[in-house]
Amino acid sequence: MALLDWITGPRLPKPLPKGAIDRPSHYPDWKALIEASQLWPLRRPGHRGRVMFEATMAAALSLSDAEVEIMLCDGILTGCLKAELVGGVKPETLVDRKMPETLCPSCLNDGRAMFEPLGLKVRYLSEFVTDRDRKAAARIAAEAPAAGMADFEYDGLKVGEQARAGALRYYTRGDLDGEPQGETVLRRYLEAAILSAIAYRRLFDEQHYDVALFHHGLYVPQGVVGEVCREKGVHVVNWFVAYREGCFILSHDDTYHHTLMDEPTEAWETITFGDIQRGEIETYLRSRWQGSRDWIGFHEKPSEDARAWLAGLGVDPEKPLIGLLTNVVWDAQLHYPANAFDSLIDWVIETIDAFAKRPDLQLVIRVHPAEIRGTAPSRQPMAEAVAERRPSLPANVFIIGPADDVSTYAVMEHCDSVLIYGTKTGVELTAMGIPVVVAGEAWIKGKGLTLDASSRAEYAEILASLPLKRRLDAATVERAKKYAYHFFFRRMMPLKVMRRDASNLFFRPAIASMDDLARGADAGLDRICDGVLDAAPFIYPAEDLGL
Repeated sequence: MALLDWITGPRLPKPLPKGAIDRPSHYPDWKALIEASQLWPLRRPGHRGRVMFEATMAAALSLSDAEVEIMLCDGILTGCLKAELVGGVKPETLVDRKMPETLCPSCLNDGRAMFEPLGLKVRYLSEFVTDRDRKAAARIAAEAPAAGMADFEYDGLKVGEQARAGALRYYTRGDLDGEPQGETVLRRYLEAAILSAIAYRRLFDEQHYDVALFHHGLYVPQGVVGEVCREKGVHVVNWFVAYREGCFILSHDDTYHHTLMDEPTEAWETITFGDIQRGEIETYLRSRWQGSRDWIGFHEKPSEDARAWLAGLGVDPEKPLIGLLTNVVWDAQLHYPANAFDSLIDWVIETIDAFAKRPDLQLVIRVHPAEIRGTAPSRQPMAEAVAERRPSLPANVFIIGPADDVSTYAVMEHCDSVLIYGTKTGVELTAMGIPVVVAGEAWIKGKGLTLDASSRAEYAEILASLPLKRRLDAATVERAKKYAYHFFFRRMMPLKVMRRDASNLFFRPAIASMDDLARGADAGLDRICDGVLDAAPFIYPAEDLGL
């Protein structure tokens, strides 16, 4: 069996030279580990979080008798995941096809430093793209109709939607309105998507691969690679960092953002769920108020005195209060399909207008803290988007901003019910017994736990039924806790060989010897390898193995 494993980098005018490697001190010394190992089959010398996870998986899969190959980008793309406006990459560098010289060399060095010492076969993207291809990709992207660029297909591949995702992520906005160079930047991402399609098609025509393991499954080039894999019959495994510390989440065929929405309830309905499991999930969910057991969080020590916060906003304690939780605007546009509403902002505005006609109710909008504290802070703040369309809020509508250091959970406890679009928080709120209304696409939707709106009219009917004046019944809360247990403890795979890192990497391998990667040393790693090699479900049976 062969496996494709890869990272990405943006483009310089020519492919980067492959000279000496500078191994960062926090990278595993694969050469020393391999030389000391009696297990490693190749005893010869040889985004950092992404390459560290993937190199660790490459080593573990090789020890499981997989034939692993690596694909590295060596600077041929005109736009990619690593390019971020908030990270200092100016639009002009994309427009002029001149990525900063400090970006591509360090990205390539990181990949080579992690992968080449393993002694595995390493391929480079530039091997599969010619100058003629580059000119053709540039011409096609330049001629694509502006109005339908997001729907553009290249030889049957939906590269336009991945290009749009890449451009929106670059700008960290839900649209490109008002960005003077937005259309040209989008064309550069389309050009990069076409180049990615050409390169990976040629790779798969040359070499058969059973599985391709790569990060995320969206954007450029990851989303395009997934499209080519599915076209060529190569099984896709996508991975991402999970919320819970020491854990990762993997999915077959597509990004977990999509697959979790369609996961059959049979995957968790019949699991063992007794007093031990119930206590574990209740303790963990309570820890999320402060984030003490997570390595993805957006507050350090948020205030839990929600009553004081609400009083400060002017909320009347005698009137029913409904909560509304937003997503990050650009994130919601990329990860989750629109359903009843065209966009997250449209949903928020329509909800505000509905509450303007309901003076008997109050609405508190909690803007997602990740707008300012996430890895890619939003350049389209929800409060500003609302103010542009509704300069004056109704007297019964209140906003808690992303910087307001108050616990979302504590605030929602004071609400009759909570309205969500695509946020994961619905999983937690239902387990707390709080009724949740889903207006977009969310992982909690369709689980028999929430009020789900499939149209604007259905959503209006649900709003008309508020307040509910009740908490979820005991049987529903039990079901919600069981799903939360599945979501946080079974779908999030724990790895002993990864530990928290104090730097902005936030995790790194913790490998004392190659024995740590051998079968039987790490139950979570064994499960991941089984998923990659045998297409087994990416589920860690915490109810049997423990946390």
